[in-house]
Amino acid sequence: MGFPVKACLVSILAVAVAAAGAETPEPPLPIYRNITKSTGIHFRGESSPTSQKYLVESMIGGVAMFDYDGDGDQDLFFVNGGAISDPMPKGALPDKSDPKYWDRLYRNNGDGTFTDVTEEAGVKGKHYGMGTAVGDYDNDGDPDLYVTGFPFNVLYRNNGDGTFTDVTEEAGVAGGNWSESTCFVDYDNDGWLDLIVARYMDWSFDKNIWCGGHEPGRRSYCHPDEFPAIHHLVFHNNGDGTFTDVSKATGFADAPGKGLGVAFNDYDRDGWLDILVANDATAQQMFHNNGDGTFEEVGLVLGIAYDDDGNAYAGMGADFNDYDNDGWPDIFLNALARQHYSLYKNMEGMFVYYSGPSEIQKITKLHSGWGARFLDFDNDGWKDIFVAQGHVMDNIELTQPELKYWEPPLMMRNVKGVFEDVSDQLGPDFRIRMASRGVAFGDIDNDGWLDAVIYCKDCEAVILHNEGGNGNHWLLVNTVGTKSNRDGIGARIRIVLPDGSEQYSIVTTTGSYCSASDKRVHFGLGAATRVKLLEITWPSGIVQKLESVKADQILTVTEPEAGGPTDSQ
Repeated sequence: MGFPVKACLVSILAVAVAAAGAETPEPPLPIYRNITKSTGIHFRGESSPTSQKYLVESMIGGVAMFDYDGDGDQDLFFVNGGAISDPMPKGALPDKSDPKYWDRLYRNNGDGTFTDVTEEAGVKGKHYGMGTAVGDYDNDGDPDLYVTGFPFNVLYRNNGDGTFTDVTEEAGVAGGNWSESTCFVDYDNDGWLDLIVARYMDWSFDKNIWCGGHEPGRRSYCHPDEFPAIHHLVFHNNGDGTFTDVSKATGFADAPGKGLGVAFNDYDRDGWLDILVANDATAQQMFHNNGDGTFEEVGLVLGIAYDDDGNAYAGMGADFNDYDNDGWPDIFLNALARQHYSLYKNMEGMFVYYSGPSEIQKITKLHSGWGARFLDFDNDGWKDIFVAQGHVMDNIELTQPELKYWEPPLMMRNVKGVFEDVSDQLGPDFRIRMASRGVAFGDIDNDGWLDAVIYCKDCEAVILHNEGGNGNHWLLVNTVGTKSNRDGIGARIRIVLPDGSEQYSIVTTTGSYCSASDKRVHFGLGAATRVKLLEITWPSGIVQKLESVKADQILTVTEPEAGGPTDSQ
């Protein structure tokens, strides 16, 4: 018997109405895949742990993602430690001669594999390394490397032929004592990248003391309260290959800290970049740029110095960007377990501690974080938060069994300003437990989906590839300065989509912990296939506008000689 025509029509109509009224299902979340083995990279962060529990052992190290040879593919540089005697003879320094302690540079071959070019590039390293920064300090078109550590730092000039030259001495940027995260930033908008170095504390092997219990296995790394704070460093770029230490003249020397992380943005939108320093067990710092070559430390005034209970915490990884798409850059700082990670919402130039309302406080209660980033991993137009994790104490489970030394990464998805933990939804490789430290973020295969390269202390680094594939669109913006610094670092970018929604970001390689990320600015576009307006405010003050920009491309934008009419793509 045939189905009645009337009934059939009613049935079809009912289905159509139901479909029209139903919400469009969200695209699936991307999966992360561990591709480390297939890349040919086998880097192990060697801290050389000893029974003496030298504090420096616990803090390595950083990784950089950058295109050192200008072929369009992101290469990788890992900072490494050095051999530490047990105990260290008085006045001795870690030994870097064994190849297992070398820093390592890997060239991206463009086919999913990498080649170790450390020796030919000349970047094996000379000290116990910590962090790294990337920037074209001499404006020659080739990104240079700065490597921090103990008890000095190293500047490598990129020669443009696949090699680097150590120019630390002639440049005048060796610094001293224990340096951690660092950044290239043009703080005075003169077209040349300066250097800012977060230093940790006044420490040396000769000053090491016993901390923790005296039973076997109970000696521990000392709390930072056991050592004096030290001021951070500022090196002004003279434009001739040399730098001048202006730490005192800028006001940084007046505000010592125990710096582990650093990031920058223009929190009050006055056209001058401000510097955020994440400090360990003391007040977090914001150095407000006065626009005259000086800074004022205003963390307490702005409301970012402490958590919502007025407590200091172990600020380690840091990022400084606009997570809620309102045009005002916000702050993320992580910490040790039981301290919660901190989100500070920018309320038009002042900050409110927002870990509670954003759900971050509940998610992170028992986690310990290092490298971190605001990033749009699912390309939906909202910046999420990625955190590499692991406790600083390698014996923490002896005294606090509920805490873990080895932890998997954490991904907190941004749902219009509120975060949810989606780590368990990103595939089994995302749940790898590590003693993580720094992380570099970026697009290692130019497919529009952001990947993560995780530094692991005393274990092999892990490269997590974002498999994408949920149908959302994207845009990568590569800036080339002319009047501004060649990298365009510090340029502020605003995009407007066809539905009127906006996003904001800044050109920077800085953030995370001791690491440097892909310079190209990434935007997730959701369903949009075009950007209605792309507006770049360059450090020079020039404002450049491009209309109707196609999605799913890497767009290189060169700064015009002067502000001109709107460009079209």
